[in-house]
Amino acid sequence: MATLGFSLLVVSFAAAVASIAVFAFGHILYLREKKAAAKDKSAHSARAALANRIGRIGTVVTMLALLACCLVLVYCFFAGDYSIKYVLSERSLNTSALAWLYKLSGLWAGREGSLLFWAWLISLFETAVVLATRKKRSQIDNVALAVIQLVVVAFVGVLTFSQVNMPFEPTPANYFNAEGKLTASASLSAMNSLLEHWAMVIHPPMLFVGYAGMTVAFGYAIAALVMGDASRLWVDRAQRFTMVSWIFLGIGIGLGSVWAYVVLGWGGYWGWDAVETASLLSWLVGVALIHTFTVYRQRGAFKRWAVMCACLAFAFVIVGTFISRSGLVQSVHAFEGDPVSLWLFGALIVVSVLAGIAGLVVRWKQFGPDTEGADDVENMISKDAAYYFNNVIMIMFTLVLTYMTISQALPSWLPFGGDSLGKTAYNAIAHPLGIFYLFIMAVGPMLGWGKTDRARFLRDAKVPFICALVMFALLMAYWATNLYPAYNAMVMSGSTAANDMLEQGPSWYYNGLAVIGLLVASMLFFNSLFMLIRGVRSYARNKGVSGPGALFAALRNRPSTLGGFLTHVAMGVILVGLIGSSMYVTEKTDYVDYDEATDSSTETFTIQEYELRFAGSSVNPDDASYKVTYETDFDVYKNGQLVGQAHPQVVVDQMTQEQKLNASVLSFADEDLFVVYRGVNSEGDLSMDVRVNPLIQCVWWGFGLLVVGGLVAVCGRRFLRKDDMVAVEEDGSGKAQGARGSDGPAGA
Repeated sequence: MATLGFSLLVVSFAAAVASIAVFAFGHILYLREKKAAAKDKSAHSARAALANRIGRIGTVVTMLALLACCLVLVYCFFAGDYSIKYVLSERSLNTSALAWLYKLSGLWAGREGSLLFWAWLISLFETAVVLATRKKRSQIDNVALAVIQLVVVAFVGVLTFSQVNMPFEPTPANYFNAEGKLTASASLSAMNSLLEHWAMVIHPPMLFVGYAGMTVAFGYAIAALVMGDASRLWVDRAQRFTMVSWIFLGIGIGLGSVWAYVVLGWGGYWGWDAVETASLLSWLVGVALIHTFTVYRQRGAFKRWAVMCACLAFAFVIVGTFISRSGLVQSVHAFEGDPVSLWLFGALIVVSVLAGIAGLVVRWKQFGPDTEGADDVENMISKDAAYYFNNVIMIMFTLVLTYMTISQALPSWLPFGGDSLGKTAYNAIAHPLGIFYLFIMAVGPMLGWGKTDRARFLRDAKVPFICALVMFALLMAYWATNLYPAYNAMVMSGSTAANDMLEQGPSWYYNGLAVIGLLVASMLFFNSLFMLIRGVRSYARNKGVSGPGALFAALRNRPSTLGGFLTHVAMGVILVGLIGSSMYVTEKTDYVDYDEATDSSTETFTIQEYELRFAGSSVNPDDASYKVTYETDFDVYKNGQLVGQAHPQVVVDQMTQEQKLNASVLSFADEDLFVVYRGVNSEGDLSMDVRVNPLIQCVWWGFGLLVVGGLVAVCGRRFLRKDDMVAVEEDGSGKAQGARGSDGPAGA
């Protein structure tokens, strides 16, 4: 199986290299034929088209060969074939109903397999581009495919020629005894038990899909520079792939937060860990890229921004990978570092950024705005300014986060060099900047291009602002009766969590920022909701549709506009949840006495209005997976009434002695009770860590709504109107032009 897998890897590498060579040859022929056609209108040859068709076949062959490589590993995981070392090290011994899913996840659980899976996903997106452009092919598509294939070659090359990244390395013979069974020491090899959770199984492939999709936008941006084609064609081609990628990145980040919340046992879902932050970088640049595409398509402006954002989005995908695989930073999520990954991904970062800069220097004039001054911001209270600050904030915030994340690996003479920054430092920047950014998001869609008509703005903003004030009043009532008292109680406790709160600023600043955030969240929610409603009503009037049919017609024909406003509504909901669940958490760590002989306790654990009464415990060994689960049971009372039971667990791997904390979470409309059992102390007492996380449901519901909004924008009907259509000619027969879509702006 190792030989078969390696052979298929070589085939994929050869096919990728050959397709790049054919694409390059086809482009040379295209340029010659274009020059000949300029002199002689009757001159035409199909050689360039033929070469590019062969190149396209090569991309499909690459994808199929990489798919076969993945299937070899999957087969070995399910068949228990440990002749491949990677399969042995990432196998799952789980025996639950989800055991099959954990076996499948072995494909992307380790460094070698995840690189292979990622390479296949990039080639899969390439195949999607081939299929999407099969009827209306342009030379810019072929150049984009060649650029993407260069990225595939880099990935497959490091898999093929680097032993530490080779997924098909045979298992050494000394791992087996004379009977062909694993030795005792080899039997210790298995997947990290912390990864055996449904959210963590789905989290990595979602991120990888997002990472792979960003390569398409990068490929088209470089292709546009190579072709000198500043029309909107490349944006139309790349936009849907970019939206799909951004959605999957969001899903991946969200699922990672779910896993961190219920598995790691620390009570939160985002701790600014280096690898957590790395996954956020390309998502942030993706926000800037999507909004820039809107201006590009609507106004013929921000063209240079769009090209550079596409290059930066890809670069920060690689930055995230660089952080997690280079070994430069320490993280519980990071892979073991290796020098090959360090140089490969470092080179990809530099090349992708320099390619965009160099291309723009050469094509500066071609990528200017369609109308003079369209790139300028003449008035700060305008849509132009809102989009401009959207880009600046997202890019600058991403750069600052990157610097802070890698600061521990930087020389000591640089600011924060050699320091591992904690969450307080990140929050000091993220909280005020995030609130300001969402304020721009709340107001921006109501502004006008160039200059905002004051009277019209006040008329449009009047009703949603009144509604926002009502929502803000309700939130302030909750803040005054629940959140602020919780803050004071925590500060008075003098605990470590209290010190973390005080480090983020004095009370007036800390709570004032929260109050401003709640006001911005209210404005964002209702402004976006009213803009969505107005969009539907406007479309209904124009098309003469009424009733529920207007909404369905608008969803079908204006999906980008409606999906964009729906994501803005979601961000308002998420902001409320973030303020409550990250700034006003109540935490208590204490011991509960325990009598092992009678399996009983005379003490209760109290936090706020909750009371936890011990109800029993159990020890459940699983010989097949070499794990033992220690569970404690508590009856939970709120204000004296029984509201549920908590069953926190400690799972111990007998082979490695690694512990996994399974938290028990009781969810209510306005908060979660988060219960963690950490084992027993030397006196036999139960060690408990309990938190009350207010408004956290808004985070999860807002995240779901964000995904729905993105899906609406991507999956809605899109078509080209005949009166707007400019023919896209086949290779060599004419210059490719953009096609005006009928739908509105994505993320408007």
